[in-house]
This record gives sequence, structure tokens and C-alpha cells, in this order.
Amino acid sequence: MIKFTIDGFEVEGEQGQNVLQVALENGFDIPHLCFHEALEPYGACRLCLVEISKGKKTSLTTSCNYPVLEGISVKTDTEKVIRARKIVVELMLARCPDVPAIRELAEKYSVGSPRFRLDNDDCILCGLCERVCREVVGVEAISFLGRGSNRKVGPAPDINPKTCIACGACVYVCPTDCIKIEENEKERTIVRWSRTLPMKTCKVCNRTFAPWFQLEYFKKITDGIPKDFWDKCPDCR
Repeated sequence: MIKFTIDGFEVEGEQGQNVLQVALENGFDIPHLCFHEALEPYGACRLCLVEISKGKKTSLTTSCNYPVLEGISVKTDTEKVIRARKIVVELMLARCPDVPAIRELAEKYSVGSPRFRLDNDDCILCGLCERVCREVVGVEAISFLGRGSNRKVGPAPDINPKTCIACGACVYVCPTDCIKIEENEKERTIVRWSRTLPMKTCKVCNRTFAPWFQLEYFKKITDGIPKDFWDKCPDCR
């Protein structure tokens, strides 16, 4: 175990963990929107900024991609940290003024009307959807597109539209709830990507339970599982 301090309290972390993980496990309140334990840290939203002292050197850094190190000192609420977070929240509020999660952060950090040009988006470009699609699902149906103020996330034009299997992983991890899913007995739609796929019917109980494309993909990537396993709903398995 690796020992270090957070706001003066001694904590322990395991090799391979990052500072944010250990802080959250020990009840410290560090805001974060782009971090998910199932994915590699990315440091996109910058909300998890903390001050870390290592020897005589102190720096402001994102805690989600800073590894736990023996003897470091982490401070989560210094004046410098709060000031930096407020700027990040202000930028997010200017981009996504109507997103509840952003408005809650603005209220928490007493951020009023942004000084920056207002936008009307609901995506903070955290990349969670792109990363879960690539790292966990293994489909890579979503990419970052464009640059600068035109940067966005979505299906790349050169990607075969059949790549998306409508599994809904992107919906699950989205921190601003901007990726919606609609479903009925016949089909499932990932609204933001305009991707609609037919649902498969369980061969035992005749209920629809998952997109046909998703189940066909699972058949291809799994070994040692009978192929008809994916023809039955979870209840009938």
C-alpha cells in the first residue's frame, strides 16, 4: 500500500490507482465529470484539479490521471484550486448553460453569468462516450470530429454506419445526459447518433430484449458460449 496525505489526513492507495480514486474512496469531495473507473483517465473536464506537493515542488494538476505516490501531499480546496475550478465551471456554463449538472456546479462554486461567449450545447466534450465505445465495447463507432470551436463528438463520416450496435453504453456513461435512448417492442434508437436498430425476440418467451446487431456482435467476440445463448433473453437463459 502507498501512503500519502489528502488535506492533512493520511490515506492509503494501491499501486496503479490515481489520486482521485483514493480521494473518492475516502470521502473527499472532488468534482469530476470525465472520469469513470471502467475507463482510462483522460483529464478532459479539468474539474478534479488539486494541489499536489512532492518534495519542495507544488503543482496544480488533475487528480484523475495523477498516480498515487508515497509521501505526496494533496490539497483539494486551497484558494488556488477553487479559483481554477471556478474558471472551468464558468467555461462549461458558457458552453452548456441549460445542463442541470453544470448549473449545479455553478451554484456550488458561486459562478454567475459567464464572461465568455454563450453557446447552446449540451455536450462538454468529456469523451466518455468515445472511450467506452472504443475501450470497453470495442466497436469504435464514435470519434472526436473537427477542431477548436467546431469540435464535437459523433459517428465519423468515414465509419460504416453499421458499426454502432446500439448497446447504449454511451448513454450510460454520459455525465450530462445529452445522449438519449428510445425503445419500443420493435426497435431501439440512440437519438443523438440517429441510429435505429431492430430488436431481437427471445425464442423462448417471444419478448424483445436487445438490438439484433448487438447480439450478433456478442456472438462474434465470445468464445465457449453456445451460439443460441444470445437467442434467449436473460430471464430465459
